[in-house]
This record gives sequence, C-alpha cells and structure tokens, in this order.
Amino acid sequence: MKPRLLILDRDGTLIVEPPEDFQVDSLQKLEFLPGVIRNLYRIVQQTPYHLVMITNQDGLGTDSFPEDDFWPVHNKMMKIFENEGITFSSVHIDRTFKHEGAPTRKPGTALLEAYLQGEYDLENSFVVGDRSGDIQLAKNLGAKGILIGQSQDTHDDDYDWEELADTLVLRAGSWDEIGRFLLDHSAQKRTAKVHRQTKETDIEVVLQLDGRGTYDNHTGIGFFDHMLDQLARHSLVDLRVRVKGDLHIDEHHTIEDTAIALGTAFRQALGDKRGIERYGCFQLPMDEALARVALDFSGRSWLVWKARFRREKVGDMPTEMVHHFFKSFCDAAACNLNVELSGENDHHQIEALFKGMARCIRQAVSRKAGDDRLPSTKGVL
Repeated sequence: MKPRLLILDRDGTLIVEPPEDFQVDSLQKLEFLPGVIRNLYRIVQQTPYHLVMITNQDGLGTDSFPEDDFWPVHNKMMKIFENEGITFSSVHIDRTFKHEGAPTRKPGTALLEAYLQGEYDLENSFVVGDRSGDIQLAKNLGAKGILIGQSQDTHDDDYDWEELADTLVLRAGSWDEIGRFLLDHSAQKRTAKVHRQTKETDIEVVLQLDGRGTYDNHTGIGFFDHMLDQLARHSLVDLRVRVKGDLHIDEHHTIEDTAIALGTAFRQALGDKRGIERYGCFQLPMDEALARVALDFSGRSWLVWKARFRREKVGDMPTEMVHHFFKSFCDAAACNLNVELSGENDHHQIEALFKGMARCIRQAVSRKAGDDRLPSTKGVL
C-alpha cells in the first residue's frame, strides 16, 4: 500500500491568519485554530496519513516580511506541535509574491514534486486549506480537498468553485468535523463482511477494526454471545454476528463455523497489515483465574494451549469447544496464539481468556503513527 498524505495549509488552517495584514510575524499573533491540536493528534495516532505542511509567505526575506519576524513564530508553532505528538514529514514554504506567478506558489505543485513520482497514493490523499487555491492545489495533485471556514461567497474567488466540485469533498466549520471525517474515511478501509453458509450453519460477521467496542451478537448460545461481546468490548472493535446453526444436533458446528467466519473477517480487515503493531501480549486476572495470552498476526497458523476445565459446560457452551474455537480462529485468521490459563472457576478462566485475547487484538491491530511499513523483514505477512 502506498503512503497517503495529509497536506496542510498553515495560515488560516492550522493557525489564525490576521485579517489586517495576513502575516503571523510576532508571537502575540500566534493563535491556533480551535481543536486543531486535539484532532491532528487523533489523526496521527489513528490513521496512516503522513503530515505535510505547505504555505505561501508573501515576500519572506524581503523588507516587507523580514525573516527575523517569521522564524521565531514558526519555530514556536512547530515546537508546540512536536510537544503534542504531532510531527510533519516535510514543510514547504514559498516566499514569492502572488503577482510573480511562480510555479512554487500554491496552487502550483513545484514544491511538491517529490510526491508526484508515483510513490504516494495521491488519489486517497487530502489537502486541507481555507481558500480556493488550496482546493485547486488538491486538484492539481490528483488528491481531494477539504475546506475549513470558507465558502464560495467570500472574498476568496480566485478559482471557479464549479470546476472544483469533484475535488472538494468536505466544507468544514471546525477541526472537529475534519477529524471525524478523516477518522471515518480511514476506518472504512479496515472493515470486513463475511457470509459463510453450509448445510449446517448460516453465519454473517460484520467487523470494523477501528471501532468503539460496540457489539450485537446472536449465535443462539447465550454464554458464547457473552464471550463475543467481551471480545468486541475490550478490543475496541465493532462486531456484529448473526448465526443460524443446527443447535438441534449440538453446539459444535455453530461455534466452529463462527470462529472460521470471525477469523476470516479479521484476515480480510487487516489487509496487507502495513503499519500495524502485529503483536499483542496480555495477562488478565479475573478473581482467582489468570489468563496469559500472546498473539501474532503472522500469516501463519499455530495454537499453543495450556488450559484444563473441570465442567462439561459453562451455561450452554461446551468447555471442549473453547479450544476448538481458538484453533479454528487461528487457522482462518492466519495467526499464532499462545494461551495459558489457571484458576478454579471455569467461567472465570474462559472469560479471562476472551478478555485477554481482546486486549491482545487491541494491541496487535493498532497502527503506528506515521509508519506504514510492513512489520516483517520477509516483505509479506
């Protein structure tokens, strides 16, 4: 997967642009747009975008805008972003005046030539700005545009808004709107819907990895539903499971086939696995019980199992099917799982296992900010 860019205008988008002279040339003028730091941090943490800043600074270095007035403010701004966990892959500053018509000046792309060589996914990248020129830049790059705080009936009428209609995907009144849009747009890439139908079961699984831990699971086996609910809630994935199984025979096919469908959904939602942490390891106590769980979305299936149960069933779920569930999940998801349980109460042991597995998933599917490399030296997972 090629890396995606979030190209950000500076004045009027990240920081307030003074209406009197349009120059942020003193620390007294430095003011961040409301919500920009909070939302950029979430975007950095939860999406694969590389942040790039581009700005037109009219006459920077001339008598009309001395460098000594610009750099202290700019460096202060960058340091504040850095301290809040927000870093930019690159910063591009054009110093020309508008009347010069320089190709380096937005919406010209000369400053961004490095991103036009085919190594970046510009089609799924965004330019965020407060003027029509920023949206024109997005069009020139083959990206999409997000406009904040401006509309076509303002003073900013340099470009034809009708010609930019296909490029402009969001008119935002705030950074909260932009944050929600980009998080939702990114999360759509890590979803899966699996329908598995045999003569024994008919199963539908809907999974979203970048969720909030919501769940709606109905398998016909009450305790099994409860465990799937725990898996979703503590991993922060959104999960919906619907099962019609041959429970008049027994619970085996319903549990096994649900595990296969769920593992398949995880494998599909993870895609090529670029940027994920890949590994998860968690110890979870529940009263006297302790679950030790380690997970690796390695592309290979293996299960190490150290657990013994005393009861034949917990609720309406056979305890022998707990091992079979995780074995079938590992085979379908192509992951390694190492499980060790201890305790006196089988309900506690099984619930601790599902919760511990959930926390491992939460770690393993999370993405490293600004890093979309494959977590392997083999080149494939």
